[in-house]
Amino acid sequence: MKAPKRIPIARWRFYGVILVLAGLAGSLVWRVADLQVLPGNERGFTFLQGQGQARTLRTETINASRGVITDRNGEPLAVSTPVTTLWANPRELAETPQRWSELARALGWSNADLESRMGRFAGREFMYLQRHMTPHAADEILALNIPGVYSQREYRRFYPAGEVAAHLVGMTDIDDRGQEGIELAYDAWLAGENGARQVIKDRHGHTVREHQLLRSARPGNNLTLSIDLRLQYLAHRELRSAVHENRARAGSMVIMDAQTGEILAMVNQPVYNPNDRSNLRGDLLRNRALTDMFEPGSTVKPFAVMAALESGDYRYNSRFNTAPGHIRVGGHTLTDPVNYGDLDMAGVIAKSSQVAMAKMAMNMEPEVIRSMYYRLGLGQGTGTGFPGEGVGALPNYDRWRAIQKATYSFGYGISATTTQLAQAYGVLANGGIKRPVSLLRMDEPPAGQPVVNRELVSQINRMLEQAVTRDGTGHRARTDAYSVAGKTGTVHKVGLQGYDDDRYIASFAGYAPAENPRIVAVVVIDEPATEAYFGGQVAAPVFSRVAEGALRLLQEPPRQRDNYVEKLPPRRPIS
Repeated sequence: MKAPKRIPIARWRFYGVILVLAGLAGSLVWRVADLQVLPGNERGFTFLQGQGQARTLRTETINASRGVITDRNGEPLAVSTPVTTLWANPRELAETPQRWSELARALGWSNADLESRMGRFAGREFMYLQRHMTPHAADEILALNIPGVYSQREYRRFYPAGEVAAHLVGMTDIDDRGQEGIELAYDAWLAGENGARQVIKDRHGHTVREHQLLRSARPGNNLTLSIDLRLQYLAHRELRSAVHENRARAGSMVIMDAQTGEILAMVNQPVYNPNDRSNLRGDLLRNRALTDMFEPGSTVKPFAVMAALESGDYRYNSRFNTAPGHIRVGGHTLTDPVNYGDLDMAGVIAKSSQVAMAKMAMNMEPEVIRSMYYRLGLGQGTGTGFPGEGVGALPNYDRWRAIQKATYSFGYGISATTTQLAQAYGVLANGGIKRPVSLLRMDEPPAGQPVVNRELVSQINRMLEQAVTRDGTGHRARTDAYSVAGKTGTVHKVGLQGYDDDRYIASFAGYAPAENPRIVAVVVIDEPATEAYFGGQVAAPVFSRVAEGALRLLQEPPRQRDNYVEKLPPRRPIS
């Protein structure tokens, strides 16, 4: 029997190599099949897909556009415009430092500016380059194809009326969040809800295609304000002129619908432009008509007289002897400009007699006057919901000093806002019905609350009409075509040592047409610095021009009355 042939060792080695290679090949085939073909392997295809997506799939935010704010007639007051924001991945941008100077030049920066920013964001994956660019300008920079530079779509708020409606509408910050005014008060309503989508990007960060929509963006809700932009422009122009001509520190004006309580115009001076905030200061942001409180002075005398008539202690034809033109109360002397002598109740309002008011108040319980003030809306909110609205001060002392009783009746010792005063005069204009003030357009006015007897209000209305005749302190508030009812006010401002002798607040409050009021308006001029500083000299002419122009714009038919037939001074044309 032959011995078996021995296989050479070299051949065994060859076979061994072949077997090892075959095993490796089989393992690779099995692994590939395991990853990509065989079902049930969650770490397989899903793993590879996840690794690929991690390098190419990105989730992007779809910014929602903010709701439009319009006036009552649909004129835009705040709109959102699409803009482009450029951002960079500092880690990617750091790989091409040779292109930094090109990017800095395109952005309008110095090389040092870009290097400093890169140093602050070193190691991060996101930094803003420039916010809210026009799409055209952004595309020019993106066309440079600088690695690590990307863009995203945002919205920028634009205010077509600019400074004219700035204090009421307010503004948003750079992230489109409400910061002031209506934009802040109704931020949740206007903001909307951002969406999200997944996109596939190439290695340069450019979007290749949209992978899937995760969540649609929901635009913000629109908002219609109560103001009429035509009246807003008119009031803004006249108030600005008055503040400038009288070298005043500030001013505010409110025009309100007498029947509904809707604000038709609300303006202040000084102003700011929400579209250009380069010189913005904090004191310019205040909506003084709603936030700033002042002693209303003689503008509340009609309310005190109405309280006196309501008490039954006085009548419409009651008379007061104001001679010799001054009166001593609790160690203080209260004076009239001249000795008015004997005045009836209407004459007290027309001449704005301090002496007569003091005599009347001293014979009454002060709570009677305070109750009337409160019912008319003083010392409480007006219902606007505006951020930072002032409620004023309406003190009720445990023990009233004599001078407090007297001054309370002519507007010292209390405080109110321009809007509160407009609401109170709205009660007179609306037959004793008090309605909340609204900054939003209303389809149906609220029912309102009766707070004063209609016949009593009618008596006060007749007195206020006489206050704007030639013999009244408010005669400069008259108009050519419409009857007016109203009252002037002039108060000293409080300084470090009490009331200052040379600092005043001048005001006028009234409504027109007097026999069937359509509008209520209040004008307040803070610290006029000319020789003329009385409310009848400074504020009443503003009321006259604005009231006549507003009623014409509202197409109110002229209603000439006998006491308006006399020749009036030339009027400023309405444009």
